[in-house]
Amino acid sequence: MDTFLIKAVQLIIALGLLIIIHEFGHFLFARIFGVKVEKFYIFFDPWKEIFKWKPKKYIGFFGKTRKLSSDSENEEDEKGSGKKEGFWSGTEYGVGWIPLGGYCKIAGMIDESMDTEQMKEPPKEWEFRSKPAWQRLLIMIAGVLFNFLIAIVIYAGIVYATGEKYVPVADAKNGMIFSGEARKVGFHNGDIPLRADGETLDSPADARLQMLQAKEVTLLRDGKEVTVKVPEDLIFRIDKEAKSDTALVNFMAYRIPTRITQVVPGEGAAKAGIQEGDEIISVNNHPVNGLDEFFERLAGNENKTIPMTLLRDKGDARDTIAVNVALSSASKMGVGLEVDPAAFYASKDIKYNLFQSVPRGIEMGTDKLVSYAKSMKLVFTKEGAKSVGGFGSIGSIFPEKWDWIAFWNITAFLSVALAFMNILPIPALDGGHVLFLLIEVITGRKPSDKFMEWAQMIGMSLLIILLLYANGMDIIRLFK
Repeated sequence: MDTFLIKAVQLIIALGLLIIIHEFGHFLFARIFGVKVEKFYIFFDPWKEIFKWKPKKYIGFFGKTRKLSSDSENEEDEKGSGKKEGFWSGTEYGVGWIPLGGYCKIAGMIDESMDTEQMKEPPKEWEFRSKPAWQRLLIMIAGVLFNFLIAIVIYAGIVYATGEKYVPVADAKNGMIFSGEARKVGFHNGDIPLRADGETLDSPADARLQMLQAKEVTLLRDGKEVTVKVPEDLIFRIDKEAKSDTALVNFMAYRIPTRITQVVPGEGAAKAGIQEGDEIISVNNHPVNGLDEFFERLAGNENKTIPMTLLRDKGDARDTIAVNVALSSASKMGVGLEVDPAAFYASKDIKYNLFQSVPRGIEMGTDKLVSYAKSMKLVFTKEGAKSVGGFGSIGSIFPEKWDWIAFWNITAFLSVALAFMNILPIPALDGGHVLFLLIEVITGRKPSDKFMEWAQMIGMSLLIILLLYANGMDIIRLFK
């Protein structure tokens, strides 16, 4: 299975799962309040569907329908009066062929189905429009709520299964190394991050985003605290840099010593007498403070023999050893290197029981939601508009090899993003319906059906334009 297919499969599974959960939130609350749900579909189904099924009634594929029962039922019951229907039986379930989302068709509601004929008939007690505003509000909020809750469940499950292990950024005594764009704005290799906008930094994953979203970052440099102002567009510059072929680090990484973990027999290191566990402290008479400088010193010395200085453990002492190493045509010496910061610095290893994992999951979900909300303001900048992406961009964040922990982490983040996007007060999104319902609750006046129809059409048009733009930007990037 090639890289593209692996990413595509992960994307489809993640989005399919999140769509089901989102729409089930609407479905569940609608049924709790006695509202008829006519359809429950994954993906959209204009003209024809891939699959459809109505319990005890019919099943179909690609537009063809086969009856499952010949029982004669009156028309009122078929339309969902609720007199004979069970919790699940009055709904048609299906899979559409346009993978851009999903929907619940709720009776008596103006939604993406634009079923205006139904709205011309007298209201039924089992329709959405006949229910109190507070019940309609809960039905519309439920999809967003379920997406956020599933993100919390996933994060809680991850920390329960794996715990958390990391080196706090402030405990990295050799500091961090920074990318070229980061150094341009004032970060220095060897800086130790302390605070972002006054908030203490801890785990590297959270610290990276906190620093890029902050206005200023406080660092420890040569024993003194310094402050670096962070320009608003740095996050876009870092993203562009990370996608280039020349990027050695994505914004920042731990600066760790150059420790040998493997020596390849017959190569330059082995011939020079280098051993596993040795640490290289100088190359070609230049000091090496970390892996970043080690690779810089090797570059440009193809097929040369260059001096190096090593530290080698001898019981409680360390010997300093000078060697001459022959490099290959690619400036390599035939060694494996330690890349785990925990091998050099004290790390946190936190285990969670079932009861501890839930509050941690809530904390992680809330942090991701806040960070995502902060980043949304950047979309309205010039650089932000250029960075907008569609399904290609979303798929690119999945790993090239299947990794369950990475998959669930990304799925949880996408669930948070889906919750936030859907609650935006845009007609055609859940947030648009919520906005109109809140206005109704406050004023006591319900918007007219004609107003809701126009709002739905305008909202759908905006979403289609945004969808085309986002995926168009993905296509443009492919040819750059």
